[in-house]
Amino acid sequence: MTSKELSEKALEAVEIARNTGKIKKGANEVTKVIERGIAKLVLIAENTNPPEIVMHLEPLAKEKNIPFVKIGTREELGTAAGLSVATTAVAIVNEGEAKEAIKSVAKLLQLEK
Repeated sequence: MTSKELSEKALEAVEIARNTGKIKKGANEVTKVIERGIAKLVLIAENTNPPEIVMHLEPLAKEKNIPFVKIGTREELGTAAGLSVATTAVAIVNEGEAKEAIKSVAKLLQLEK
């Protein structure tokens, strides 16, 4: 499984959850839902500048046992989240119909370890 396939699956999960569930966008909102332990999947953009904006999210997500995926660009992430602007981070809070997509992303992450 390539990281490109993983990214596509994760972005697909965000798109489905955006329409049928609930997502949070931006580093601050995502940090809050991770800390509360209610995020189901966390995605961050690798081209975030400066990287310090999102560097705390991965260890936090690991600590809370939340699946975590790095996506190529902020633009891709913004588009998947239904925004007309780029975003640094997205978290799925209520998966809606994206439950299966999230499960497959989590499974792929297990295989990568």
